[in-house]
Amino acid sequence: MPANVLESHKKVESILISQPKPERSPYFDLGVKWGLQIDFRSFIHVEGVSNKEFRRARIRPDEWPAVIFTSKNSIDHFFRLVEEMRMKMSGETRYFCLTEAVANYLQKFITYRKRKVFVGKRYIEDLKTPLNKYKSDLKFLLPCSNLGSKSITQYLTKNEFDWQEAMMYRTVSSDLSDLSDVTYDILVFFSPLGITSLYENFPDFKQNETRIAVWGESTKKAVEDRGLNINIYAPTAKVKSMAMAIENYLKQSNK
Repeated sequence: MPANVLESHKKVESILISQPKPERSPYFDLGVKWGLQIDFRSFIHVEGVSNKEFRRARIRPDEWPAVIFTSKNSIDHFFRLVEEMRMKMSGETRYFCLTEAVANYLQKFITYRKRKVFVGKRYIEDLKTPLNKYKSDLKFLLPCSNLGSKSITQYLTKNEFDWQEAMMYRTVSSDLSDLSDVTYDILVFFSPLGITSLYENFPDFKQNETRIAVWGESTKKAVEDRGLNINIYAPTAKVKSMAMAIENYLKQSNK
């Protein structure tokens, strides 16, 4: 357990998970088992860059013979802009997808041909062989958000690819004003952006007796930078999920 994670085990009755509500989740089981109110609310959301704004970048997607997709969002907004700009992608365009899930999603937009789509397992390095095969022949376009794709841009720059970023969407804070008079015993955060959204919506937020659960080192740092106390932390060597971390806490708070 990180040194700054506080032991505070007042009984828990309500939890807010700062993510969209899924169809299935181990949190549902926690709610039933411990008799809790567990709500889901995304603190952030994605907005597409407008056609007008994107045109200012003077990038024509249809002029790029290779595109690197990192997520379903990048695919959605790439083809949205292609359609809005009344362009048509060449059947010869090659697509490099970071994961199989991303590659499968691409089939919604193109006729899937194996020799035109290259699939990694998780990291840009997984695509090293096909990327290097076309390195000297193709220019690579990287659709991204306002947050960029640091590991990918570093890899492409270090290995001297001919490439360019294209910001096509933004991750922004959601409007949480309807929660202004609502309190929860535990707030659960999975990214620094969730903390940013909390303070953009509630600049005067005070933790008081609210317990805070965080996932990962970057989220932990964002919480620390705000002077908040962490009560639940994951992952650790023994705790591999946030649901498990919360249940371990409940075994103390609600026993």
